[in-house]
Amino acid sequence: MLVYGIPEFRLPKKIVESELEYIKSLGVEIQTDTLIGATYTLEELFKNGFKAIFVAVGAGLPQFLGIPGENLGRVYSANEFLTRVNLMKAYKFPEYATPINIGAKVAVIGGGNVALDAARLALRIGKEVMLVYRRSEKEMPARIEEIENAKEEGIKFQTLTQPIKIIGDEKRLVKGLECIMMELGEPDESGRRRPIPLKDSNFIIDVDTVIVAVGQSPNPLLSKVTTALKTNKDGTIAVNRNYMTSIPGCFAGGDIITGADTVISAMGAGKKAAVAIDKYIKNKSENQV
Repeated sequence: MLVYGIPEFRLPKKIVESELEYIKSLGVEIQTDTLIGATYTLEELFKNGFKAIFVAVGAGLPQFLGIPGENLGRVYSANEFLTRVNLMKAYKFPEYATPINIGAKVAVIGGGNVALDAARLALRIGKEVMLVYRRSEKEMPARIEEIENAKEEGIKFQTLTQPIKIIGDEKRLVKGLECIMMELGEPDESGRRRPIPLKDSNFIIDVDTVIVAVGQSPNPLLSKVTTALKTNKDGTIAVNRNYMTSIPGCFAGGDIITGADTVISAMGAGKKAAVAIDKYIKNKSENQV
């Protein structure tokens, strides 16, 4: 995710590469192209001799709005847009064989850090960008500095606005975004004031590309094939205070237990879980003596 999800201008790939090289220098073996839950199950990993497992698969399954027009051309999840442009260098087609069909006017729907990353990246490839968010700027979950940076760079903010339909042309490409204005009511379960639609306030934003960045959820693959792995209602893995899951010896941390959060939070969980794993293995070894 550090490579495909965070743009180069925010986290240069060379920094990630140096971190990976350091990890490998410690003796860590990195096995790529391996999908846990398909290539191997957790049970098979234990049978292969691993004494503990740490699940850090994140929450990379993009969510959509469920509105008409989301299947039109030039509608992207933020995940796909960031991967294609940031990692696969779609903006250098045909030098890189990963084209991305993007117009001149881009609407990014959402108010989190991922939405800001997508908006600022679209701006850097020469597009006119508008951020569309259903609450006010005050309620945006993105970091304050990210919001300020986006404003300084020229990204337009269309707040208190809820998209209700993506409009397409005869070629089934985006040509507009129909929205409705909102007002803020009483706080909901998140603690933020709930957005309420204003009657007869519909209007259309002139855009030809839409990027949806309204959140991500855990990929259910691992939990579906691992019946002993207890999950919460939102699909995240349930853990105790030591990051242990319902399977003895299997730990988890990061977005897969919290839902989408920051890289720093995930790194902190990894370090705390590492201490717990170390104690678990030592205690198990002592009990077997």
